[in-house]
Amino acid sequence: MELPKILDLSPEQLKSALNRGIIKFYSGFGIEAVQIRKSFGKIEEGTMICLGDNIDVVIGFPKIRRTLMLSPALQKHFKDQVALEEKMNGYNVRIARVNGQIKAFTRGGFICPYTTKKAIQLMEMDKFFEDNSHLVICGEMVGTDNPYVSHYYPEIGKLGFRIFDVREKLTNTPLAVMKKRELLEEYNLPSVRLFGIHDTDEAAHEVLEIVKRLGKENREGVVIKDPKMEIPPLKYTSSEAHALELEYAFSFPFDLGQAFFFSRVLREGFQSFEMGESDEEKKLRAQRIGESILNPLLNTIQLIAEDKIAAEDMVIEVDHPEEAEDFARYLRDMGVMALIVEVKGGKAVIRRLHQSSSDKVSNYLQGGLY
Repeated sequence: MELPKILDLSPEQLKSALNRGIIKFYSGFGIEAVQIRKSFGKIEEGTMICLGDNIDVVIGFPKIRRTLMLSPALQKHFKDQVALEEKMNGYNVRIARVNGQIKAFTRGGFICPYTTKKAIQLMEMDKFFEDNSHLVICGEMVGTDNPYVSHYYPEIGKLGFRIFDVREKLTNTPLAVMKKRELLEEYNLPSVRLFGIHDTDEAAHEVLEIVKRLGKENREGVVIKDPKMEIPPLKYTSSEAHALELEYAFSFPFDLGQAFFFSRVLREGFQSFEMGESDEEKKLRAQRIGESILNPLLNTIQLIAEDKIAAEDMVIEVDHPEEAEDFARYLRDMGVMALIVEVKGGKAVIRRLHQSSSDKVSNYLQGGLY
């Protein structure tokens, strides 16, 4: 099948997308593919058309929108009922079998060698894909040994995977919530927690109570779904999760801080209003958010004042040094400045450099103007 037909584009549209860098050819980790770098038309960012004896299309995962005011949004967006599933703090991965190989695709449409290896170790998926080659597993890689988002979950420990969607490969149509959960149980595959299915009229109160509890447990939030998955889901997260994101972002203020700031502060304002917080609760929220911004920023300024750099170290388990090289090359393919610091004792330390924060903070410390 020709590429314009697969993407439902005219030859002229295809040529324009290629010229603009929206469509690129991808080669790596045993897969030759056409990669969609940016959403356009009906095509999701991260879509991969994997070439070979058979052409496999793995559609990009659609962006989940967020509600700031639960009660009116749920009434407006959903029908009679909603399903509430846990949103976990990790990174979004799609797993599919393409050209006979199980591969893990990150949100941007890159094959991550580390995630592919670990997902295969963590889950027995051969039988699932033998019976369901047309499906894609969508989930979250989580745990303290997660090289992207390290977060402790008591039931996970170092590394785990939790599935939140199962979708059709070519159309991206998701399975209904209970059908998905029954299918995953049949193949002994791990799912995110389901907090229940509730009438839409009562769901806002339930979500607020659940999110308060999750925040106290240092967990992220919920995804609110139409049980039939005919309506796009929404997400809602805890104040504690917002603070952790800001703390991370303001450790690298000129690389991430500005992009993270406004949306998280907006969420805090609307959440506080809808929860009807007391003056003391508002004061605690303001203190939590303020400290999550100021303290990491001050730490980074101090670090660079000592002639160090703004960077973060990622630790991954490897069987061979080549695996560390593969992972570092994968990061560089995504535009991340990364270098291998050490490979020892079955672990590799890979340093991600945040050059913009290092350069700009250094410049201001030497009297540069803002």
